[in-house]
Parts: sequence; C-alpha cells; structure tokens
Amino acid sequence: MSAITDFAQRFRKQILIAFDIVAITIAYILPWVFINGRTSFTEYNSLLFASCFFFVCCYEIVYWLMGMYDSLWRYAEIVEFFRLCLASALAVGIFVAVTLALWASERRIPISVYFLSATFASALTLYARLTYRMFRNTKIAQGGVTRRRTLVIGAGDAASTLLHELSKNKSPDMNIICCVDDAPEKVGRNIMGIEIMGTTDDIPELVERCEIETLLLAIPTVDEENKRRILGICNKTKCNVRILPDIVKLIADGKDILSRIRDVRVEDVLGRPEIELKDSTNELITGKTVMVTGGGGSIGSELCRQIAMCSPKKLIILDIYENSAYSIQQELLRRYGKRLNLHVLIASVRDSKKIDALFRANRPDVVFHAAAHKHVPLMEISPEEAVKNNVFGTYNVACAADRYGAERFVLISTDKAVNPTNVMGATKRVCEMIVQALAQKSKTKFVAVRFGNVLGSNGSVLPLFKEQIAAGGPVTVTDPEIVRFFMTIPEAVQLVLEAGQMGKGGEIFVLDMGKPVKILDLAENLIKLSGLIPYKDIEIKFTGLRPGEKLYEELLMDEEGVRKTGNRKIFIGSPLGLSKDTFFEQLAELKKIAYSNHSENLVQALLDLVPTFTHKEHEYDL
Repeated sequence: MSAITDFAQRFRKQILIAFDIVAITIAYILPWVFINGRTSFTEYNSLLFASCFFFVCCYEIVYWLMGMYDSLWRYAEIVEFFRLCLASALAVGIFVAVTLALWASERRIPISVYFLSATFASALTLYARLTYRMFRNTKIAQGGVTRRRTLVIGAGDAASTLLHELSKNKSPDMNIICCVDDAPEKVGRNIMGIEIMGTTDDIPELVERCEIETLLLAIPTVDEENKRRILGICNKTKCNVRILPDIVKLIADGKDILSRIRDVRVEDVLGRPEIELKDSTNELITGKTVMVTGGGGSIGSELCRQIAMCSPKKLIILDIYENSAYSIQQELLRRYGKRLNLHVLIASVRDSKKIDALFRANRPDVVFHAAAHKHVPLMEISPEEAVKNNVFGTYNVACAADRYGAERFVLISTDKAVNPTNVMGATKRVCEMIVQALAQKSKTKFVAVRFGNVLGSNGSVLPLFKEQIAAGGPVTVTDPEIVRFFMTIPEAVQLVLEAGQMGKGGEIFVLDMGKPVKILDLAENLIKLSGLIPYKDIEIKFTGLRPGEKLYEELLMDEEGVRKTGNRKIFIGSPLGLSKDTFFEQLAELKKIAYSNHSENLVQALLDLVPTFTHKEHEYDL
C-alpha cells in the first residue's frame, strides 16, 4: 500500500491527465449510445472518431493552460471548482465553434451530442475531484492522522536530502504537501515527487489554498538578510515555522536529519545578523585562575561554559543560590570530568569578610562580576537591597581583587545605567563608578561591559512570553511603543570575554547592537512562531509602564563619547572625570543609609551620587 501511495504521489499529474482522457472520451461516447436507435452510427462514421479525438484535445489543452493539473485537489476550495467549470465551458465553446466550421459541408453532429457530452465531461472531471477530496478528508478524520501539513521553503540540495530521507522514514509529525523556491526555472517542476508551486512571495496564498500548518525553511545557507525576509513572510501566516539545520554539519556529526529540525528561535528574527567577536579568550583564560560571581545565573553560567572550554588553571563559581550553582556544576562535570579544576562556592558578595577569605585562599587572576539584583520593579520597592547587593557587593569583590593582586576585573553592567530612571539602573551606574575610581589607583585592570537585554536570560521578557503563550495568554506588554536593545546570551558573553582581554583600565565597553526592537513586535512574532494568531488565539494586553521603566534605553551618556576598538562592533565609552576621594566618601555615606533601611533617604543619596539619575515617586501594588 505504501508503494502504491508513493507511486501515486510521485506521478500525480500524469495519473490525473490519464484519468481525464478516459473520462472525457467516455463522456463523448455516451451521448452517441443514448441516441442509438433514433439515428444510425453509420451515418456519422466519418465524424465520430475525429470529433471524439478533437473533443478530448480541447478539454486537455484548456485544462492544462488553466492550471487544472497544478492544483492539489485534496485541498481544493470553491475557486478551484469554479475554474474547472469555466475551463469546461471554454473547451466546449472551442469544440463547437471549430466542429461547425470544419464539418459545415457534411452532416452536422446532433445538438444533443454537444449538450450531453459537455455535461458528462464536466460532471465526471468535477465530481471525481470532489469525491477524492471527500474521501481523503474522511480517511484523515477516521485515521486520526496527526501529521501536520507542511510546506517546504527551498528546493535545493537540503530539501532534496530531506525528502529523500522522508521517502525512507516517514516523519511522525510532518506531511510534505508542496515546495516553494525563488528560482523561477524551478517553479512548476517536481522534487522527489513534491511539486514546486511558487516562490516565497506565494507562501501566504499557498498556506490558505493547501491548508498548510507548518512551514519548514530548508535553505541552511541562506544569508541573514534573506532569512529575515522569508521569516517575515512566514509571520504573515498562522503557521508554525521550523528550520532545517546545516546538512553538511549534520552529516559530519553523524546526526539524524529529521530529529534535528528545530523550531524558529526569536534570535532568527532579531533584525540584525548575530555578531561574531574575535576569539581572544585563550590568552585571557588559559592557565589562569578565574572566578565568576553570580556564576549560576544566565550570563554567569554561560561565562563558565565558555571559560571551561579555554582550559583555565582553576574555575571558581561563586553564587548565593545553591540550586543554580549546583546545576552549572553538574553540567560542567558531565562535560569535562576531572579535566576541569572546578570549585563551586556558596557565599554572598555582601559578606565582605567571606569574600576577603575566598580571595585570600584562591588568589584569582581574572574576576568576572555578574552577581546582581536586576529586576527593576522589585528594586523600586526595596531600594536598600539593590544598594546592598549591587553597589556594595561590587565594592567588596572589586576591593578584594585589588587587595589580592588580580590581573583583571570585569563588571557586567547594563544599558539601564545610562541616564537611569530607576533604582536598579542607578545602582549599576554606581558600580561602574566604583570600577572607574579603583582603576585610577590599582594595578588591577578594572573594566565594565555594558549591554542591553539578553534574550532568554532568567527573568527576561522572552521566557515570560513563552510561559504566557503556553498558558493560553494573555501576553502582557507594558506599552505598545516600548523598545529595547537585544542580544543573545553567547553574544553577551563573548563581549564580556573580549572586553576582559582588551581593557587597559577604567573603560566601559559597549556593543553596537543595531536598531532597538519593539517589544510588541517581539511578542507578536513569538505568538506567530508558536503557530498562533495574535489578538485572535492569544490576546496581547497592555499593562502600562512599570515603576522606573523607560520607553527606550541608551547605551552611552552624552558626555562619555565613543572610541573605536579593533572590533568594529565594540566601542569604548571614555572614562568620566571622577574624584576618587570625594566619591569614596559619598559611598561610605550611602552605605550607612542603606543599612539603616531608610528607603526615602537612600533614593535621595543615589540622586546626589549619580547626577544623571532622575526618579519619580510611585505607588506600588504590593
């Protein structure tokens, strides 16, 4: 049965043409049978066979020209039946006109033959297709087939390899219906029995006509610009969108093709190519003792992964949250075993004595400081905790790095530190000021790395949207006009590592992240990529800006200026003039206020310490 099905699918067009020839021939002969007895066949011998052949030719030529053999009739809509009726009428009109002209001098064909032949031919071809569709739909409903109807984008080597694999091993969740390709010479042809029905511009129309549920992008070598263009077209539909990975890499890795087809990630529609940074981490990491604070978090754990690949002398993961620290510890142990000298320490960066003891015992060469409170609304409610953890946690670790002779100290900062409007951003700006102040007097090279939102990090908008979509909505967006800079976790970590290598002391490194992305567009795209329709299947609810939140973020303050680096995607914000003596006096006063837990006085102290900080009073829904 499977062989018959495969044969029928491969030669679908030829089988349909053969069926129509037989059906139309029978349709032409039937009227002659009906009139037998009232007239003699012998009287029309000279016309019967010639006119039958011409009748069939008229139908087949018109059907071909009007695309009757290009449609997938199992998914035909009313427009297809209308086209067939129109084609039948046109074929009969041509037949009548030509036969009247050719055989005008001979005995003419009876009018009943014209009428009945046209009726039978149209009915047979039309109802055969309708019956097939009804049978197909009934069979699918009864059989409980769950495979999603799939349109393959691309008809090159990758698609050919995929279809060849599917011919041997049926996919449990994909039923390939048709292909599209932007090469005009391929349109209308077949690849492994699957018809190439148009170009990428035809995707929305084909999705409707063929009831497509899944779109599979099978062009692994497509450049980023065209990938975003194609995915933009896909987003106009309600289909789930998936991507076929690089076939060459799969073959090299010995992996199964079907199992490696992945869903589209939001990174695929970021609006810019993924940034590639120089691989200068070996010199920074190899053979060194490296400490990562906040090593269990999204950025911290990725730092640990990339550092582990560079053969450090010792990797020290420091975190207050034991579950996240345990998770990255087990991951690295599974991957590297005893080849990695790994130490996981549970401690708070707020505990200056504990931090001092850890530095004294381990003497790290390089410190990456990623430990911080980062949730803007929560830090607005508890500003003293933001100051204690972010500001004085940074101060404790930075001073220990200076005291015990670390070569480099790299602070993970944020674009919210630029002209901050919230407590979290203000505390991160103070952290940058600590780094710049210590850089003026220390042999340790202190630098900061500033970037925007990280896709997929803990507590970021992407996991939240995914959870809301999985729950059936609504997806919550604070404001329809809010925009943010975005980068992937690997991009962020590469920037941190390269900055650690490039820094001379006191710099703030900034990544050129292209144009900011509207959060509303991100939400709509994620809903579409989940195979759903925004505002119909999933509601998008606007909740209003949260306390301390801005419509847009900035990466540099006006007074910082910009200097280029060896990497055209990385810039340096010039260090601001800062009196370290006055600054540390203000910092001591800030500490007293923070530990007295007077929130109102603390916010005012931050306003005094950070000239670019602006803050509004908010009422909080606790």
